Amino acid sequence: MSEPYDYLVIGAGSGGMASARRAAEYGAKVAVIEAGPLGGTCVNVGCVPKKVMWNAASVADSLHAAADYGFDVSAPEFNWAQVKQQRDAYVTRLNNIYSTNLDNSGIELIRGWAKVTGEHTVQVGDKTLHCEHMLVATGGKPSVPDIPGVELAITSDGFFELEQLPASVTVVGSGYIAVEFAGMLNALGSQVTLAIRKDAVLREFDTDLGGLLMEQMQADGISVETGFTPRQIEKTDSGLTLSSESGTEISGQETIILAIGRVPNSDNLGLENRLLAMTPRGFIVTDEYQNTSHRHIYAVGDVTGQAALTPVAIAAGRRLADRLFDNQKNRQLDYTNIPSVIFSHPPIGSVGLSESQARDKFGDNIKIYKSEFTDMYYAMGDHKPKTLCKLITSGEKERVIGCHVIGRGADEMVQGFAVAIKMGATKTDFDNTVAIHPSASEEMVLMR
Repeated sequence: MSEPYDYLVIGAGSGGMASARRAAEYGAKVAVIEAGPLGGTCVNVGCVPKKVMWNAASVADSLHAAADYGFDVSAPEFNWAQVKQQRDAYVTRLNNIYSTNLDNSGIELIRGWAKVTGEHTVQVGDKTLHCEHMLVATGGKPSVPDIPGVELAITSDGFFELEQLPASVTVVGSGYIAVEFAGMLNALGSQVTLAIRKDAVLREFDTDLGGLLMEQMQADGISVETGFTPRQIEKTDSGLTLSSESGTEISGQETIILAIGRVPNSDNLGLENRLLAMTPRGFIVTDEYQNTSHRHIYAVGDVTGQAALTPVAIAAGRRLADRLFDNQKNRQLDYTNIPSVIFSHPPIGSVGLSESQARDKFGDNIKIYKSEFTDMYYAMGDHKPKTLCKLITSGEKERVIGCHVIGRGADEMVQGFAVAIKMGATKTDFDNTVAIHPSASEEMVLMR
């Protein structure tokens, strides 16, 4: 039997890589097992290539506003193929950087699909690997509905394989992936339909955010079909037709993108045979220290179903390595007040509790502050999307427990306010901060 590893990490995504490298810094013998490209969802089919496309769409937005500021940019052309080539090359560079980082950290990369065969053993091909500690960080994958003709559609992964901008596209879903794709495709020139099962988007976020976003998406030319539960997809002479359970049809579509959520990448790992505790949807159950139901097996990231964000997986993975290999016994990630951004059009930034969550927790002992306005950037033209800033406070001292922004610059605005909220800032602290003028962010410290 070969010498056992101190740490076997299954999955070379953000959480797994961060935890592996931190463990190696402490002198642990570490190996990472990965069957696909290094970097996981974020680098290959998630945040990184998505942000590149959002940046392209933001440039398109700026070109539309250019005439308002005296620039003649008539008939600019967008080259999807060029952006795809450059984006794919950028992702490949990141893959190579991940590989170099593993080498520099002295971590062995084992290629193949991992099967957990015991509390301390993993099978990869014909090799049996032994370890003291094991981390499952296999991430997630797009959810695909079981309907006839589903193979005619693509998922969010398939979006990044598109060789050209679709002339017409239906995006199915109401979550952050769906609204991001719908917004960027619309900005780049596609005729976009958004099909949602209920009557609102972003239902897991503060309702003011989803409401204002849907209004703006429709104002920007996106057709929104509500109450739409997909029943089947058919190919016709005029394109793809998506029909709903209620009989509604969306026809003549070049592309249909299914963005109805993500499921954990936990099947075919042998975990079910080890009686590892899992939710009905397949998420691995962990405690506050990332422990699973087996003493030496841990899990971080999207496969746990807790705050499916890249920085969360990284932070949890590093803290786990601190605890296991540096004797920081109480090291863990605090999952409260985690900020997030949705790269919609306009973007959204959010940290803390939504209004409904705050009312559930504190009842009427909360106070809401809101400011809705048009960003000065749009003052010169007729296109005037709204910005909304919203603070939720609780208690006599009005501690800020929620901060939500939709509008131009929201993606960059919220990070600093997240620090303040994490430190326990009150509305008085916000009021006592001098505003930066003229800026959208000044509204956060001027609301009364």
